[in-house]
Amino acid sequence: MSSFPAAPDTFHVFDTTLRDGAQQEGLSLSVADKLKIAGFLDELGVDFIEGGWPGANPNDTAFFAAAADGELTLQHAELVAFGFTRRVGTTAAADPLVQALIDARTPVVCIVAKSHSEHVFRALHTTLEENLEMIRDTVSHLVAAGRRVFVDCEHFFDGYQLNPSYALECVRAAAEAGAEVVVLCDTNGGMLPSQMGDVVTAASAIGVDLGVHCHNDTGCAVANTLAAVDAGVMHIQGTVNGHGERTGNANIITLIANLQLKYGWSLVPESALRDATRLSHAIAGVTNVPPNTKQPYVGISAFAHKAGLHASAIKVDANLYQHIDPTLVGNDMRMLVSDMAGRANIQLKGEELGYDLSDRELAGRITDTVKQREMDGYSYESADASFELLLRGELGMADEFFEVLTWRVFTQHEVKPEGDSEATVKLRARGENLAYVGEGHGPLNALDHALRTALKQAYPHVDDFELTDYRVRILDQGHGTDAIVRTLIDTTDGQRTWTTVGVGTNVIEASWEALYDAYRWGLTKHN
Repeated sequence: MSSFPAAPDTFHVFDTTLRDGAQQEGLSLSVADKLKIAGFLDELGVDFIEGGWPGANPNDTAFFAAAADGELTLQHAELVAFGFTRRVGTTAAADPLVQALIDARTPVVCIVAKSHSEHVFRALHTTLEENLEMIRDTVSHLVAAGRRVFVDCEHFFDGYQLNPSYALECVRAAAEAGAEVVVLCDTNGGMLPSQMGDVVTAASAIGVDLGVHCHNDTGCAVANTLAAVDAGVMHIQGTVNGHGERTGNANIITLIANLQLKYGWSLVPESALRDATRLSHAIAGVTNVPPNTKQPYVGISAFAHKAGLHASAIKVDANLYQHIDPTLVGNDMRMLVSDMAGRANIQLKGEELGYDLSDRELAGRITDTVKQREMDGYSYESADASFELLLRGELGMADEFFEVLTWRVFTQHEVKPEGDSEATVKLRARGENLAYVGEGHGPLNALDHALRTALKQAYPHVDDFELTDYRVRILDQGHGTDAIVRTLIDTTDGQRTWTTVGVGTNVIEASWEALYDAYRWGLTKHN
């Protein structure tokens, strides 16, 4: 059995979601967004939060000003301002961007320095010695101003492969000028784990604390970071959910979980790690980037089980098919209900939802029903609400909150302010016949308005229901316009979110079924 290295006396978890993560294509953060995310990162328990580049863009400058003026209160983390070494041909004292780092009023500053000789020639258009002087001058100036200084050696690993002696000279220059930590950066993300150890070992001979910053272009950012940790770095950088340019950065949550749960290192409070799933999803909500369902530890599929063989084993011992207890990271085991499900899946899923399906005959009958409906096009893997309604029907527990008498919808070419579609829904609820015409942008929107308005006369709380997502899939594509359609609808009442599925020979029919189930399930849970 492999053993892990002992934790160093000091170890830094450094998050750069607000700076490097924000460089992801399509991701844009306002000052308010950054303040919210910084608060979530502090809850996660990271040691340092790199907030952006003051002086380089107004948004980041405003963020640091807001933080310094009391709009951000951090309980654990320290805020870090990011910048560059001073420009060629000037001094750090005269460079306005270096002064902006001091004006940001953060206790820690992280500057990026060139450590690849070709980048010095081609990007900075200067000499190797001038680049070293830029590092020395900038670090010493910031240290003299009372700042703790970390130095990111950009393109270090590629630079080391080309010119190892110069790459190491950059590390030495930063260390001798007073840098507290020198971070070795795999900026192009091209390294492999087997390459990390020797390079880190060579740099460690200089005698300064080392960190590592890895991009994910080979899919190895987390593995490369762990390899660097094994070689002795005491500072890791990453981003929540792996955000970052190109293929992203090392995922900081995956790194924390691996080091804390596998290596046995105490990096963040256990209570904070148990909040990791919530915080990952909360940050995804602010960035407006859907969370990766297959993300290690905190993805909704991280502990999801589909095959009947897995379910049979899990009934004996849940740990037989799980590498950790999912509650340690705030996640949960999920049983997926599909055509691959056996009776054990159904029984476990029923138990998860609060129903006793220990009767083998009953569980077998429900299993057969699920498999038949899956053949018809339904998918219950991500539609727990529809599966629970099916379950309640089989158990004789179906609630008849309302009976739909008729519904219809039409769409016209003319687009009016209230929408291009009109729907009529007639139903019976609490002994009364109710009808309403709804208008909306598209058939589903119109049907939702009509059904909601009719129902809230009998059940006022349905006004809190809101559709948050809508997905359509053509199942048998070879049939062209005669194909079977499946729709999934996500609905929330502000407290919880549920998913329902509908299938039909056209998108309107399938959408109506999913919408109908969404209101039925919401009413079931409210009563």
